[in-house]
Amino acid sequence: MSKIRVAVIGCGAIAQRRHIIEYQTNEHVELVAFVDPVLERAEQCAAPFGAKAYADYTVMLKEIKPDAVSVCTPNATHAIISIAAAEAGAHVLVEKPMASTDKEAAQMIEAAKKNGVMLMVGHNQRFMPPHVKAKEILKSGVLGKVLSFRTSFGHPGPEGWSVDGKESWFFRKEEAIMGAMGDLGVHKSDLIRWLLDDEVADVAGFIGTVSKQDTDVDDSANCILRMKSGAIGSLVASWTYYKGEDNSTVLWCENGVMKIGTDPEDQVIVELRNGNVERYKVGAIATNTVQVTSGVIDEFVHCIVTNTPPSISGEEGRKSLNVILAAFESQATGKMISLN
Repeated sequence: MSKIRVAVIGCGAIAQRRHIIEYQTNEHVELVAFVDPVLERAEQCAAPFGAKAYADYTVMLKEIKPDAVSVCTPNATHAIISIAAAEAGAHVLVEKPMASTDKEAAQMIEAAKKNGVMLMVGHNQRFMPPHVKAKEILKSGVLGKVLSFRTSFGHPGPEGWSVDGKESWFFRKEEAIMGAMGDLGVHKSDLIRWLLDDEVADVAGFIGTVSKQDTDVDDSANCILRMKSGAIGSLVASWTYYKGEDNSTVLWCENGVMKIGTDPEDQVIVELRNGNVERYKVGAIATNTVQVTSGVIDEFVHCIVTNTPPSISGEEGRKSLNVILAAFESQATGKMISLN
């Protein structure tokens, strides 16, 4: 089988630290083009692969006609670029949040369907070994029903991660649309939906900018979620955890508690009401400081090679996005928002 010709659109931190590296190690892929409005950045990424560099994605799509693209651009452009790529006949892997609005997400799904291409959203939390293990334990039934939970993702902010530091697009609302919630919160809304195999019914959100200067994007959020099953929990997203990242989830269940990512040694801990404690060393959850393979690229490529629809489809990305959008609506209106 000939290799999948992939173009990476947007050559910032996520492209450099995840997408490019993981495509490079996948035997089915040939990296053929890189796009960035800062042409020099695209050229630096392209050079090791003898690939072409572009400043304009529309020109690239026309000239290169890639089989697949990774959309790693600022949030505001995810939809327009994904739709253009789908219309050019390319499979699309888009970074999270997949879009800025529900309408955009729907248009992306429609464009992929109409053009017979795959649309996948880069929610890597589903592939992290501790989360995979946690879901397996939940499915075994040993803990019984999940009653309550808290899921949290916080770090000091994108200035230490983004290639542009404090000047990053992450802090410009017209490009970012949302801050910590779009960066981290949407990962957790996706995780909790997937982990509990449940949908969010109601959301109440407290979202604000409590610490970052010269920006009007959110740096802190605390949301209360009620699931369709009745389970009630909290979702936290923050760029203000200046002393230590947190990427943990705790599930309180009928028969005990499961702690995920709370201990540096044992990534999953199950404490049962009967006194039994089980500890699992299954590998780390990726952080900004510790980059482990995300699993996203390999899944995307596998789906293309085997012609299998991606598990993290546009529809899945849309549901996870809508939880975050509902939290913003709750903050704006002071009301609890119901999701249909």
